[in-house]
Amino acid sequence: MQNFLLLLSYLIGSISFIVGLKMLSHPDTARKGNLYAAVGMSIAIFATIFLYTDESGQHLGNYLWIFGGLIIGTAIGTMMAKKVQMTAMPQMVSLFNGMGGACAAIISIVEFKHLMHQQSSHDIGGSITQLLSTIIESVTTTPSNPKLTLLTILVGLVIGTVSFFGSMIAFGKLNGNINDKTLPAQQVVNIGLLLVIVGLIVVMLTGTTGLSLPVLFWSLFAISALYGILFVMPIGGADMPVVISLLNSFTGVAAACGGFLYHNPVMLTGGILVGSAGTILTILMCKAMNRSLTNVIVGAFGGNKTGGAATESGGAYKEISMSDTAVLMAYSKRVVIVPGYGLAVAQAQHTCHELEKVLEEKGVELTYAIHPVAGRMPGHMNVLLAEADVPYEKLKEMEEINPEFAQTDVVLILGANDVVNPAAKNDPSSPIYGMPILEVENATHVIVNKRSMKPGYAGIENALFYQPKTSMLFGDAKKVLQDLVSELKGM
Repeated sequence: MQNFLLLLSYLIGSISFIVGLKMLSHPDTARKGNLYAAVGMSIAIFATIFLYTDESGQHLGNYLWIFGGLIIGTAIGTMMAKKVQMTAMPQMVSLFNGMGGACAAIISIVEFKHLMHQQSSHDIGGSITQLLSTIIESVTTTPSNPKLTLLTILVGLVIGTVSFFGSMIAFGKLNGNINDKTLPAQQVVNIGLLLVIVGLIVVMLTGTTGLSLPVLFWSLFAISALYGILFVMPIGGADMPVVISLLNSFTGVAAACGGFLYHNPVMLTGGILVGSAGTILTILMCKAMNRSLTNVIVGAFGGNKTGGAATESGGAYKEISMSDTAVLMAYSKRVVIVPGYGLAVAQAQHTCHELEKVLEEKGVELTYAIHPVAGRMPGHMNVLLAEADVPYEKLKEMEEINPEFAQTDVVLILGANDVVNPAAKNDPSSPIYGMPILEVENATHVIVNKRSMKPGYAGIENALFYQPKTSMLFGDAKKVLQDLVSELKGM
């Protein structure tokens, strides 16, 4: 009966993950989906604590350590979630994702020690061949294939370690603590480390060396950690949404390895869902940038690069006053707002929603153009605007909104840069050439709000700012929008 309740709890948890993930696909149901998945996870956790028994019929025990960890982790996570600003959300996602990778790596380390303990109990030496022989001897009492078990431990170690160290580097870069750094022959070094990792796994599985297994295991851990650092370090700012998504999928795969080791269906289901969803999202992000995943990983663009079109313009741009902007927007039939990271930095999403309501009262049709990689993580702008209660129907993806720019009177760009850069279409020398962009230059008027003329996160000059139909409206996005709302209300 107890085993039945445990399996039933795992089934409920697995179903809640699937239902929750489905509900996350729409902003109207996303919060409920998140809660459903959290409830399912809680059921699975407490069922494991109180219902799980080992082969001898013993419960887990160590309740003080278990609940101490749960309480401390819950308190820290709750405080961080309540205090984090939307601008820092990508950093927190990277940090939490890294913790998941660390947990998966620790599971592999613990299970490896169990194998070594099993080896010691048979009073034999430390060679790989002897260890495999020991495991094979006990295969009649173990449902797992011995080599597959060892392979799962090693894969979980590698992926979890790469995810943890890579996520920590991503956190530091997003937080401004770490700059992009590229070593000489960076690609060769990374590929070499990857080959060494694969080679070590093969050697450990085949037992083709007499070296001590722990030495090889910890060497694999150290090389995986180094690879995780060097893997993320050179990747430029424009590629960070892809990297976050990719590291998230790594953590999911590592968690699935843990589920396989423990024959835990809910852990396996959760890991597979996270891994597959992260992989699909990574592919979609790459498609949105018209780049292959290999190109993102080894391309490392995002440094101080300048598009040729901007240079040819001679740096001439024109400014527009607040009153002229208000008049232009008030007498427009259709206005499109393009949100970017500058909007998030200024925490101006609520003021932007107020501007939307003021313009609609004047009979102006207003929508938002969302680029798939706008911001610092996938869906950053969607979450930002949803926080301000902007109706989901007003958020239009790139493929849907691009044909409508030709019939748009005014496009207001709030802190976006690379996702509206025409160099992606007409400058083959630009590192973003070929990336699909929001075709805002087709609108009648383009107004760009920025703090200064500095390049965006990718470090690339934007030729759009120098085009005849473009006007610059400098200042903090929140202050500019507040003044714009006041001007419109006074008209």
